Amino acid sequence: MHLSEFVERLDTELQVDEWAGADYAVNGLQVGPESADVDHVAFAVDGVVETFEQAADAGADALVVHHGISWGGIDRVTGKEYDRVRALLDNDIALYAAHAPLDAHDEYGNAARLCDRLGLDVVAPFGESGPGHAGQRGRAEAPFSTRELRAELATLEGAGDVQVLDFGPDELSDIAVLTGSGTDWLDEARNLGVDALVTGEGKQPAYHEAKEAGISVFLAGHYATETLGVKALQSLTEEWGLDTTYISHPTGL
Repeated sequence: MHLSEFVERLDTELQVDEWAGADYAVNGLQVGPESADVDHVAFAVDGVVETFEQAADAGADALVVHHGISWGGIDRVTGKEYDRVRALLDNDIALYAAHAPLDAHDEYGNAARLCDRLGLDVVAPFGESGPGHAGQRGRAEAPFSTRELRAELATLEGAGDVQVLDFGPDELSDIAVLTGSGTDWLDEARNLGVDALVTGEGKQPAYHEAKEAGISVFLAGHYATETLGVKALQSLTEEWGLDTTYISHPTGL
């Protein structure tokens, strides 16, 4: 498959154009000649030298990541930017990044897939962001206890000690999910009256905001909550007849 066709398919599936100017990350093809061919695609959460080298070792022609190398553009190719671009060029690997479009997607998105993993029925989008949303609101058929939900999140790839701000009800059934760094949406969670917010990492104000709102917040790790989206894109790519490799590189954060 031509790289240009592969990129066009991903752009279309993820509705990348709708997020132009609304995401501080640059979405779509970040590095690579559109005239290249692609037979083998690697997938990882982070676009860094280590994952580039592992993609090369796997024989990949392209790497699809959630966190790319361009955040608001690249003014100078020096320092870490130079090291990363050089690793891609030396190994002739194209880099495709999907940040907010992958968070938002109702089928392939991180939040949608995490809801599925937790057995939640998605009832509405959550986390107003850009032209759409960054997360999902789900409902559990059988309510979780705090211990049960924490244990389930601990099974995610790369999850360490799942932190819990345990301020919600004893039974958790109305659960907002926004992967990565999602505590900025606690006000929306409060206004909706959800029982819990599942995200990756928090900020200092989240403690008191959650306590005052009566919401439990589960911090399962930024990396751990954002592996499912790229894995979904891997499955999609296999349906297109391409070979794939998933690169696991947990950060513990």
